[in-house]
Amino acid sequence: MKSNYSFQFTTGVLGYPILFLLFIWVVFWAELRFGLDLKSYGIYPRTTSGLVGIFSSVFIHGSLSHLYHNSLPLFVLSMALFYFYRPLAWRLIFWGIILSGLFIWCIGKSAYHIGASGLVYVLMSFLLFKGLLSKHYRLIALSLAVVFLYGGMLWYIFPVKEKMSWEGHLSGFVLGLFFALFFKSHLPNSESYAWESEDYDVSKDLFLQQFDADGNFIDKGESEHSSKDIKINYNYKSDD
Repeated sequence: MKSNYSFQFTTGVLGYPILFLLFIWVVFWAELRFGLDLKSYGIYPRTTSGLVGIFSSVFIHGSLSHLYHNSLPLFVLSMALFYFYRPLAWRLIFWGIILSGLFIWCIGKSAYHIGASGLVYVLMSFLLFKGLLSKHYRLIALSLAVVFLYGGMLWYIFPVKEKMSWEGHLSGFVLGLFFALFFKSHLPNSESYAWESEDYDVSKDLFLQQFDADGNFIDKGESEHSSKDIKINYNYKSDD
């Protein structure tokens, strides 16, 4: 069953991503301002205490560079999510945080895993595969834009960089693909135009009257004027 929604720009398209990022930045500011060490609230795989990080790790970052590199793609991708997939947005974010965190807890190396990169990969993977599976021209265009902007992120689902939680990236990527398949039937309403209906009166449409039944342009200029009706006057300029 298809979702009954259409693309619509609302305040939430910008507002929700901004508020989410603002909260993450406030947490980082508080950690610096009050000398807190929140890394222990990250995900520590296969330990009971590490389960807390499934809910909190997305809001904790190890450095300003870490936070900056997650903030921009998180803002762009979440904004696209709220605009193109409004009915699914909150469910994807909530379950994306929980399930990607749980996967990290299961497969991650024994260290604290922090940051919003797992959620970033969930959104990137979902927007990429959902658009391709939808066969909707706007969503396919969105998928191509995601590839153009963030295609290089695919390298980091593999252990190519030391001290980087590639397990979180891989978990988010696989989960995004799963969501794209699971929510395959959730598509926007198809746009329809008056001229597409069977009872549309073409005789009242001046534009469509310029084409025949096969879609070929009718050159009325040649049919209305024969060559014998055309008069050509030549003006010669005297050299005197």
